[in-house]
Amino acid sequence: MTDTLRLPRVPARTPDRHAPEPQPVRPQPVRPVPPKRDSFFDNAKYLAIVLVAMGHAWEPLRDDSRAAAAFYITVYAFHMPAFIVISGYFSRSFDASPGRLKRLVTGIAVPYVLFEAAYTLFKRRADDDPTYPVSLLDPWYLTWFLAALFIWRLTTPVWKIVRWPVPLALAIAVLASASPEIGDDLDLQRVLQFLPFFVLGLCLKPEHFRIVRRREARILAVPVFATALLFAYWAAPRMNAAWFYRRDSAQELAAPAWAGAVMTLAMFGCSLLLVACFFAWVPGRRLWFTALGAGTLYGYLLHGFLAKGSRFWDWYDHDWIHRPLGAVAVTLIAATVVTLLCTPPVQRLFRFAMEPKMAWAFKETRRGKGRHASPGRRARSAI
Repeated sequence: MTDTLRLPRVPARTPDRHAPEPQPVRPQPVRPVPPKRDSFFDNAKYLAIVLVAMGHAWEPLRDDSRAAAAFYITVYAFHMPAFIVISGYFSRSFDASPGRLKRLVTGIAVPYVLFEAAYTLFKRRADDDPTYPVSLLDPWYLTWFLAALFIWRLTTPVWKIVRWPVPLALAIAVLASASPEIGDDLDLQRVLQFLPFFVLGLCLKPEHFRIVRRREARILAVPVFATALLFAYWAAPRMNAAWFYRRDSAQELAAPAWAGAVMTLAMFGCSLLLVACFFAWVPGRRLWFTALGAGTLYGYLLHGFLAKGSRFWDWYDHDWIHRPLGAVAVTLIAATVVTLLCTPPVQRLFRFAMEPKMAWAFKETRRGKGRHASPGRRARSAI
């Protein structure tokens, strides 16, 4: 006979009627986490804007120094293409959603209007030209880039669906270089001739940048840049540097139409090679100037007042500036000034013009209809 193990019975608990009912736990709203900035691209943008400022500082020295002209040509061959490639790369997510269109207006269109007006008023006073007209269709000096970036970014969805985007953009650039009738409205020649670099940036992926950042690429960049400098030294007295501005057709540069096609393709290849070499030398780790990469658009637009003012106020009339030590001093001053203009205090001071919120100007966007509808997500700076 087997004994059955009997467990003691536990009396059931009666619920306490006076105990408070448990409150439902309300989920806390999840705040969007801003994407982590890539030090490589911030470094690249900062170094590129320093080269832009140096190039503008060297321009008045070209007639007296063949070496300055060679450095000028070399830098102009790749500094804006590098900027534009980066701008295209960070425009890949542009989908014409309401949030991104708002950012396009507040981050590109509004600064264009404000700085075009500011530059015009500055020229009137500093250059003693009180009748110089204000025209939003004729970008003056540096504002052409904002007009071009606005147009390029609007066309981004088109480049995403065509089969061969870069060859098509090159074909457009070639045709533009042989079309003097395009005119000067919105600097359309520059918009079309620089277009292939923006489209190329749209097509690039992170692994492409990893390739040019390899040690072998950094080593190969040394002879490439050396060869480019030697060629620029040879070409300085023989070549019209206006080809690198891409603001005129071949006929406007006193060349036949076919030369526009040849120069467009040749300069695209040379610029692309130098851009790759430039990226190869850009450090990928965080350095003292990495944070300044977020303020390159500030440095780009603000340094133009000093770059033009130095001509209006005859700063280059001093003989010592046109000597080797003077050229070095001008270079260091340009690099220092543009660095200061990229700093956070300057960004805070001019944010009202560069990154206005303008919530009053737009309808409220309903949340939950897509990742781009959230006002907490902001597109990364173009340059």
